[in-house]
Amino acid sequence: MNPLAELRYFFTALGYFTRVPVPRWVGYEPHYLNAAARYFPLVGVLIGGVSALVYLTALRVFPAGVAVLLSMAASLLITGAFHEDGLADCVDAFGGAYTRDDVLRIMHDSRIGAFGAIALVIALALKWQTLAALPPLRAAGLMIAAHAASRACAISYLASLDYVRAEGKAKPVAQRLSVPALACAALFGLPWLLWPDGLRGFSSADWRFAAATLAMLAMLRFAMGRYFVRRIGGYTGDCLGFAQQVFELSIYLAGLAWISS
Repeated sequence: MNPLAELRYFFTALGYFTRVPVPRWVGYEPHYLNAAARYFPLVGVLIGGVSALVYLTALRVFPAGVAVLLSMAASLLITGAFHEDGLADCVDAFGGAYTRDDVLRIMHDSRIGAFGAIALVIALALKWQTLAALPPLRAAGLMIAAHAASRACAISYLASLDYVRAEGKAKPVAQRLSVPALACAALFGLPWLLWPDGLRGFSSADWRFAAATLAMLAMLRFAMGRYFVRRIGGYTGDCLGFAQQVFELSIYLAGLAWISS
């Protein structure tokens, strides 16, 4: 393993999924993106970490609801609403089209329709209300866990489904993900579910929460994958963004349901 090459791949992932400037020496080649896929969950850790930091800092001054909104604004600013755009495009396409060609055409349209706008409002409102209802340390810990694990689950489709566009923004990423790369992505993204209360440590209850959440994510992954294949024969970049948003929101909801039960 070449440390400089791995660092280049990490910066490639950071530059692709965020608006954070990366060093010029990183450069760009199409094959970098597929090699960088294993670092996508690690980028999620950084985004979740910034969100958690903004939330905990704002909580010293503002009520929980305002602190959560500020943390959400920070993550949207960092990512440029990259995944939220995929969510809106997918809901517009799957909700407003019947044929495969129409689905792909609507996804490619940069305009947002009624279905997409409604989906965005509901998704953002659910994140806001769910995180605001959680104890502060659990909310902060789940921000990191959800951003990391959701990206690990989303890119797992690269290992099992086909990319359905001849060209597209995600085409360079969309080569089949190898088993070692998938294992690396899982290692970067999934263990954070064991620390839902952040740096407080973990207990046997946290092991049970992690196991239950992983089982839920596995079922969601299977269901969404089957749906993508049935509707369009595989996935697009928008499908990955849609999946990431569903996985992230489901982790927040699972965290709230866990402490409420």
